[in-house]
Amino acid sequence: MRLATFNLLHGRSLSDGTVHAGRISAAIADLDADVLGLQEVDRAQPRSGGLDLTVLAADALGAGSHRFAAAVVGTPGQVWEPWHAGADLAHPQYGIALVSRYPVRRWQITQLPGAPVRSPVYVPQGRVLLLRDEPRVLLAAVLETPGGLVTVATTHLSFVPGWNVRQLRHAVRALRALPAPRVLLGDLNMPAGPVRAFTGWRSLGRAATFPSPAPRTQLDHVLVEPRGAAGLGRVLQVRAPHVPVSDHRPLVVRLDRR
Repeated sequence: MRLATFNLLHGRSLSDGTVHAGRISAAIADLDADVLGLQEVDRAQPRSGGLDLTVLAADALGAGSHRFAAAVVGTPGQVWEPWHAGADLAHPQYGIALVSRYPVRRWQITQLPGAPVRSPVYVPQGRVLLLRDEPRVLLAAVLETPGGLVTVATTHLSFVPGWNVRQLRHAVRALRALPAPRVLLGDLNMPAGPVRAFTGWRSLGRAATFPSPAPRTQLDHVLVEPRGAAGLGRVLQVRAPHVPVSDHRPLVVRLDRR
């Protein structure tokens, strides 16, 4: 079994600032993941050519099960509103996705509210902007694997220190209602030490993932809850390959589970 997480940066390349479907497909196909959690995923966004990045990723992996979960309707950094049940699905959306080669018995979506205040963010040229935090979402699936049921979830937590810890704890509580073993994939916007301290969950792969050209820290994680972790098998390989899209590197963990 190969588990992977990848913050897509809506498929944009750092080399030329553009989004190309072929480049995204090639990068994802190279991961050869059986289960892939994606963050910063666009659907029907003009900036990414109106692509459905979730479907693109599923096709690249030959995966029969996939789902997109919107966090906002509109375009981050421009005009947007939190996703809600009455949202016009014809409008551009932005969120996360989970793609699986295994059948899905059950999906679960948990809303993770954004920070209630604007927070400082450093941008190029040494400027600091006060930005409104976006709401976040946790997308979980109960998978029917050859070795039995496995719960795999993905999320993208807030950049606001402290608030992302609150979201992480909320996510972990929500996953307890689903079958073990439980795995969490995602960009948690915090390094491995605090993640383990605040959850007790174990990292299946340690590798720097950000920023992509010369990564210095690990913001992207593949975590397992200690209870039931033995059922996932032994870690055979961990890699964080350099790919031609995004400012994050994907994290791929290969297990010997049958």
